[in-house]
Amino acid sequence: MRFNFFLLAALFMVSSTSFASDRVRIATFNVSMDASNYVDYEQLPTVTESPVPAQLANGNEQIAGIAEILQRVRPDIVLLNEFDYVERERGIDVFLRDYLGASQNGLQPLEYPYVYTAPVNTGVPSAFDLNRDGEATGRGNDAWGFGWYPGQYGMVILSKYPLAIDDARTFQHFLWRDMPGHHVPKVPNEAGELTAENWYSDEVMAQFPLSSKSYWDVPVQVGERRIHLLAAHPTPPSFDGPENRNGMKNFDEIRLIRDYLTPGADNYIYDDDGVRGGLAADAAFVILGDLNAAPGAGGVDGAIEQLLEHPRVKDPAPTSKGGKRHSPDIDGAEYHTAAWRKRVDYVLPSTDLTVNDAGVFWPIKGQQGYRLMAERGASSDHRLVWVDIEI
Repeated sequence: MRFNFFLLAALFMVSSTSFASDRVRIATFNVSMDASNYVDYEQLPTVTESPVPAQLANGNEQIAGIAEILQRVRPDIVLLNEFDYVERERGIDVFLRDYLGASQNGLQPLEYPYVYTAPVNTGVPSAFDLNRDGEATGRGNDAWGFGWYPGQYGMVILSKYPLAIDDARTFQHFLWRDMPGHHVPKVPNEAGELTAENWYSDEVMAQFPLSSKSYWDVPVQVGERRIHLLAAHPTPPSFDGPENRNGMKNFDEIRLIRDYLTPGADNYIYDDDGVRGGLAADAAFVILGDLNAAPGAGGVDGAIEQLLEHPRVKDPAPTSKGGKRHSPDIDGAEYHTAAWRKRVDYVLPSTDLTVNDAGVFWPIKGQQGYRLMAERGASSDHRLVWVDIEI
């Protein structure tokens, strides 16, 4: 009897330890599923609605490649950037059923019972000539977030754990001008020197949302632990001129996340329901997304460092052999997450979360999945980034 008692106790301890060390894999992946991946560049200005439903319905090979990567990495929670915002039954539901729910290249299917998606500012027309080219088209650079049609470059969260949808906060409509001390782009003269004239008029700024897509706070319940998924996809700090309007906006979009995490600096923030303030000081979180900013580089210096150096943020610094093999001449290439040689995609947990492992899916020749990196159009120009959190 004594032996059996201690055996049971030992088994209980092993079971408890196993449960305590269970990991949750959280990932971000810019899947490049929008018109720019399916339509010739010259034809993009003529596109008025998302081509993604038609691509999904026709068994698109690139989308199958995206599903294969997800089936290989098998994240428990993942943010997909650049998945167009369309009707669920024509978009994400088809992807879940016909691509993730079907074996890709002999791999085990994936199921995500919990989904969150919401509208974005991309492609939403403005009435202004935002790029000051003399014509207010309401599209492309004259949309509130660059895009040719509403919903382009959307976002989706997929999860195996319950998402607290009723507690989700979105910041799609937070105005840029309502951020204290925000950047103010100036009009350059013919010599490229900046003048005193503001690039955007007061009338524009009275309507200009800060987020080029949106910013979300979506809580997920993992066992007894609630973790806030902070999802974003700021505008690239490029495709502008000496005024650096996109670089400044990128910096301030990232600053919104920083201030959201910083008690005392978050007083000005309001969500789309009018609720003010940021994240509680004791809340656990993971920042997710293609943030379009690399350490030591950007349209405005220190953009991503606002998060990497934040006292509440832990940087697992995921790496891959493929990144280094792709750019052997660049120091730190193992940290790259994009085919164009930058680290721009991030999974950044709060410091109270324990990280067990992290990586970038970028296999080298001879490793499984290499084809998805080597063949043009086989997946995405970004790489999936994942972090294992101990729960």
